[in-house]
Amino acid sequence: NHKSVMVSWLGYGNSATVSIVLDDEDTRSKVPILLDDDKKEYQHLFYDGDNVSGKVVIKLKQEGKKLEHQGVKIEFLGQIEIYYDRGNHYEFVKLDKDLARPGDMTESCSFPFEFLKVVKTVRVLHGT
Repeated sequence: NHKSVMVSWLGYGNSATVSIVLDDEDTRSKVPILLDDDKKEYQHLFYDGDNVSGKVVIKLKQEGKKLEHQGVKIEFLGQIEIYYDRGNHYEFVKLDKDLARPGDMTESCSFPFEFLKVVKTVRVLHGT
């Protein structure tokens, strides 16, 4: 249920996968988001003042093999995209946390994160 991405774009190649696991992902409400190809994707719903916490999990494909990294960082982004102006995003929240300094990994690991009482200055409505 959590988001998992290959990290080849981070320079890790096929060495690792990165997952973001929210602490309350099984109980948090989800809302449908309409994608460009008229398909729906369900995203977690966060309200103004909610805490957002969980962990970033980095799973190495080959345990024991050294993976050099430039640090681990997580960003919390709030963006609005207007339906008739697709491609232009208005950012209303941008928070980040450094989770690990640059170094080497030789085993899979996880890094906890927490954004407390996130203030979202914009209410997002979906409609016509």
